[in-house]
Parts: sequence; C-alpha cells; structure tokens
Amino acid sequence: MDSPQRDPDCIFCKIVAGEIPATKVLEDDQVLAFMDIGPVAQGHVLLIPKHHYERIDEMPPARAGAVLSQLPAIVAAAGLATGAAGVNVLQNNGRIAGQLVPHVHFHIIPRLPGGAFRFNWPAGEYPEGRMDELAGLIRQNIEKEAKTK
Repeated sequence: MDSPQRDPDCIFCKIVAGEIPATKVLEDDQVLAFMDIGPVAQGHVLLIPKHHYERIDEMPPARAGAVLSQLPAIVAAAGLATGAAGVNVLQNNGRIAGQLVPHVHFHIIPRLPGGAFRFNWPAGEYPEGRMDELAGLIRQNIEKEAKTK
C-alpha cells in the first residue's frame, strides 16, 4: 500500500496517523471508520478515506469505491448495535454544504424514534423547463469529466 497523502493540519489525517486517538470500528489499508466525538445520535460513526481529499469530487474513482465498499457493513452494524429504526448516511461537500472538517467523510447516523436530530428539507419545484436544462448540463459535465480521466 502506498502511504496516504495527508494534510499536516487536518484532524482526520492526524487520526489516521495515530497522532490523535479515536475509537475505531473498522480499518483497512484504504479506509478508517470511528465513533464521532460529537454525535448527533448514539452510535454516530464517521467513515473516511485514509488519503486526504477535501471534497469527494477530488477523489479518484477507485479510492471512492474503496470507501463506499465499507458503507453497507457499517450502516448495518450501527443500526443493529443501537436498535435503530433507520440510518442516515450523510456526506457534506464544501463548507456551504455543512462540511466542517475539510477531509472527505461520511456520517452514519442511527435513527431512533424520538431522536433530536432533524433535517430541514425545504423541498421545492423547478420552473418550467429548468429541470431538463440542468439535467442536460449535468450530463454534459459528466461526459466532459469522463474524457479527462
């Protein structure tokens, strides 16, 4: 395995390097999962790549795949451990989206009836034609990105 690229100022990179302790639940050569020290629910786990990437769109597909390959097992295990009725998987990308630690991470949040954690999800509507317009632009960008790799 190649040594993970790291940011010396990143708290998650310091956890990967063993410089800051963490309560680990899963580790392999590509990923680390550990308990969140500021949980929004009991059993809140963070899943991170060992290599430093600030945003998920910076990750090579193989590294993203390695992280995501561990997600089903962690979701199932956290749900079983807490007796959760459901589990949220949350990934914030960029500060405006709520990402506080600039290292890719997934929150695995077990949900129990009566829990305090809530989403503010103000679902809206597209103006006529806007959804198709944006879908076309997204498809173009996917194709363009695929050609650069």
